[in-house]
Amino acid sequence: MAAPLTKRQQQPLSEMDISVLQLAHYLENLEYNLYSGGYSNFTEEEYQSAGFEAGFRENVNVIAQHEATHRDTLAQVLEMGGQTPLPECTYSFPYSDPKSFVDLSNMITSVGIGAYIGGSTMLTDNAKLLEAAGSIVTVEARHDAYLRAGVGGSPFPNSFDTAITALWAYNLAHMFIVSCPQELPGVTLLPKLTLESPMPPPNLQPPTPAGTTLTFSYDPSTFFTHVAPEDPLYIAFINQVSDPKFEKVAASPGEGGLTTATVPLPEGVEGVAFAVLTTFEGGLNATQLSEFGTLAGPAEVVAG
Repeated sequence: MAAPLTKRQQQPLSEMDISVLQLAHYLENLEYNLYSGGYSNFTEEEYQSAGFEAGFRENVNVIAQHEATHRDTLAQVLEMGGQTPLPECTYSFPYSDPKSFVDLSNMITSVGIGAYIGGSTMLTDNAKLLEAAGSIVTVEARHDAYLRAGVGGSPFPNSFDTAITALWAYNLAHMFIVSCPQELPGVTLLPKLTLESPMPPPNLQPPTPAGTTLTFSYDPSTFFTHVAPEDPLYIAFINQVSDPKFEKVAASPGEGGLTTATVPLPEGVEGVAFAVLTTFEGGLNATQLSEFGTLAGPAEVVAG
């Protein structure tokens, strides 16, 4: 393993550096377990029977080893800074065959990419850490491109990827975690927002067109603040480098105490977007939505 920093080169870690590194290490642990399972749980024959090219399974193993190297490198940087990396959690990934594994991996890798982009804005006082984060996220993007091509989608569908905050990345990752010896400190678990329909098409083509009705569900009893039944709610879409787009929710009672919310997919939302439920009808950027504007979420929306 090649470490990006030596003890002599590494400047003291700030609290922000530690927070970003711990989240990155947390996500790399998850991704390593995801990809190592995708390699060990299926044979080469099962991959080829599912339509993947010869050697795809071996490349899944290569991705797993990359994630292990990222994880170990981040752990080493934390240890050189006097910090103890968080231990691995116990994970549960909802896939049953090579195809559903690759679909899930594409979604989780998009979260990792978004988290690295968002986290890099917090490392502006540490050039070596920023360089290391940049060198990792480009490899993550190559993984994502390979996975997309594997299911017949475009390996590079958009000009920009979508950054997400640490809070949102943690909550998206947490849905695959059964238990953890130690949770990420200082990060809150938010009420869930679930995308019920539509699901991405098998090969991510054609892209979901603007105006398509999206159906979400949420449990209003889990909100951190009181929201009256008559208060209007909105879904905010965070996508690429644009300002969030807000759509008013049409809400109706669902099953099991849940509320069903429908909104149209806004014009201009492409590729991977992240949706949050909010009381704000507009005027907030992604950081503000994350800090004080999220009632539930985020949910990942793949528009193409």
